[in-house]
Amino acid sequence: MPKFAKAETQAENVVKGLTKARIIKSYGTARNYEQALKTVAKWTKENKVNGLQSLTPDVARYYLEYRAEAVGQKALDMERQAIQAMMQMNGKLPPKTTLYRVKSELEEIKRSRAYTSAQAQAVSEHQTDTHQLSTQIAYAAGLRAHELLTLARAEERNPDKRPALNSKWAGREGQLYTVQGKGGLIRHVLLPNDLVEQLEQRRFENPVTVKDRKINYLQRYDIGAGKRWSDSFSKASKRTLFFSTGAHGLRHSYAQERMRELIASGLRRSVALETVSQEMGHFRPEITEVYLI
Repeated sequence: MPKFAKAETQAENVVKGLTKARIIKSYGTARNYEQALKTVAKWTKENKVNGLQSLTPDVARYYLEYRAEAVGQKALDMERQAIQAMMQMNGKLPPKTTLYRVKSELEEIKRSRAYTSAQAQAVSEHQTDTHQLSTQIAYAAGLRAHELLTLARAEERNPDKRPALNSKWAGREGQLYTVQGKGGLIRHVLLPNDLVEQLEQRRFENPVTVKDRKINYLQRYDIGAGKRWSDSFSKASKRTLFFSTGAHGLRHSYAQERMRELIASGLRRSVALETVSQEMGHFRPEITEVYLI
């Protein structure tokens, strides 16, 4: 299939093949798979992946992780099943092998609530030194738990090319690092200078490979990250504040604080929202809106 085929055409052709192969046996399933695959095809175009048929299990997982913030579990599972059927048909996945089931984060995001600066600081003070620094970095840069595992100096790898407003990090000072976020997206993040100094003191002489939630990461700094850090934060929050909205609450904090800063600086709300979306690695303002509740 040509890489320049429209998303609708790619999805339609795949579903025709699945129907012909008797993998799809009902009109309802065909309709659902076609809609799901159209969404996937649009993502492949945006990320310069050579069409639906070129998807590999690893790229499929990147896509599903990217979608996990935007849709509920039912929709996410439908997209996974459609991709899985396509990959089984084209021989990229053995018949009885299933793709990794990614958990939707949408409900968790909706449940989480922002921590104030004082609350985040208090929680960090009830963690070990390793996790304490991670909490402060996550709060200051709006990082996800697994992104802490991927921190690297800006010169060590190039970020993916994405739209960037001049207002990114306006009013803040620090140094640029990169992280690998949802969908494998590598983006810049800004860390305050005082945290940079502490972070660099924890740099490994050589990067180490660590596994978190069945994924291997190359970690460059001896800091808490991933599920261990997330669990540590929740426990410390309950001990300190007698409640926990989860480590994801720190991303809510970042989104809300940055919106206040940017609007106070004179930016229109729409521009401020787009700016925060880019800083957080969403590149979709409608997702960032959820963090402002």
